[in-house]
This record gives sequence, C-alpha cells and structure tokens, in this order.
Amino acid sequence: MENKPTNELDSLLENIDMNHIKDYLEENKRYLADEKKEFYYYIKDVLYEKNIMLKDVYAFAGISSGFGSKIISMEKHTKDRDIIIRICVAGHFALNEINRALKLYGMSELYSKNPRDAVIIVAINKRKYNLYDIDEKLKELGLKAIMPKE
Repeated sequence: MENKPTNELDSLLENIDMNHIKDYLEENKRYLADEKKEFYYYIKDVLYEKNIMLKDVYAFAGISSGFGSKIISMEKHTKDRDIIIRICVAGHFALNEINRALKLYGMSELYSKNPRDAVIIVAINKRKYNLYDIDEKLKELGLKAIMPKE
C-alpha cells in the first residue's frame, strides 16, 4: 500500500473547512493512523524527515532489530521508558519530538524537575545524541544510566 507523506496531508487540511472534514477522512482513511499505529507512523515520519534508517537507530540504541521493530510497531509493549528514549535519541529527535513519541507510547514526557530527565534534556538541546556520552554524564552525577549494563 502506498503511503501519503504527513506533510501532504497537512497541506490538505490547511484548505479544508469543518463542513468537508468528513470527506477528507473518508478519502484518506487508508493513510490515517489508528491509535495503535500512531506511534509507529510518528517514529517513521520523523526518521524519514531526518533521513535516518531504522536499522541504524536500533544499532545506536543498543536494541536488536527484531525487538526494536516489535516495539516500534507496538506488537510488543514495553514499560521501560528508557527504551523509547534511546530510540528517539538514536534517531536524533528534538526534545519536542521525544516528548511527543513518549506521549504517543503512553509514557510520561521528559520532565525538567527530574534530575535524570534534566541531564537528557540538556544533551538533546545541545544536540548530543551519543547515548554513551549521556550515560557518562548521568553516572558522573550519580544518576541511573540510560543504556543497559552489558
């Protein structure tokens, strides 16, 4: 099935009034995300815009391709918020993109009053996407690492 880019759908919505939204939904239903797939489409869209391959994200996040694809597609659900954060950091997501991904996955956003989250926020804001460098700073401050122990 062909996919219609999100920016194309956004453009269509700019020119639609409320009386025609039903037509838009009907004509584009095969491109619209259902709640279970919204996270998947969002991750794929952001990575597509950044020209980053999922296999590279999995490698940089320290996640196997099989496990990563099950998490992204929500075939498997994780309660480990760090996995979603690692995927997003490995995909060079901006802070607002990470927070949206966390929210879509049903997890809490990065919170500036949480010391550990604050370190991750600063790294992202400074475009420091190396998870091992982030871990070094977390460990230096006595905070839990984001990468699993090997």
